[in-house]
Amino acid sequence: MFEWFTQGARQVLVLAQAGAFNLGHDYIGTEHLLLGLLGEEEGVAASVLGRSGLTDEAVRAAIVDIVGCGWGRLDDRDAEVLREIGIDLHAVRASIEAAFWPGALDVVGDRRRPRRRRRARCGWTPAAIPFAPRAKKALELALREALCLEDRFIGTEHVLLGLLREGQGVACKLLVDAGIDLDVLRQRTLQARDEAT
Repeated sequence: MFEWFTQGARQVLVLAQAGAFNLGHDYIGTEHLLLGLLGEEEGVAASVLGRSGLTDEAVRAAIVDIVGCGWGRLDDRDAEVLREIGIDLHAVRASIEAAFWPGALDVVGDRRRPRRRRRARCGWTPAAIPFAPRAKKALELALREALCLEDRFIGTEHVLLGLLREGQGVACKLLVDAGIDLDVLRQRTLQARDEAT
């Protein structure tokens, strides 16, 4: 099936994988596909989603609210709770960074070798992140959407249409929570596809 994917659609999968990795998730879900669609700025899907008012930052924040972060990452709420029992999270972070390197605790955007080496030894690397069942279903539905539209490729617009058709994943919940009507988004996507061809 992946041989049908355009370069842009393949980039969506790469960005989805990176999004899952950066959020500390050990799976690629529909929410990560949505992040990938937003990140592939050349695609029809990013244009439609952007015109709907969706941003990468808003989707990331919503994913953290709904799903949370992996790898035990601490956020401001955790810092407040720890502060109440006498632990200053910022001081702990400063101490660790002084002992290792600046940003040693950061996962997002971390490209330093020590963390990568440790993860690889544990048998977990970004390449090993599997697709969750709903994400797999959305990608299958992207193929069906392309076939129904008589397209001989799967572009970003088909991936978005597949997400919308799947309808039950975290991505659709995020869209609905953001006040986006899924049927209207589908129509806008089809219209943008027609304009692009």
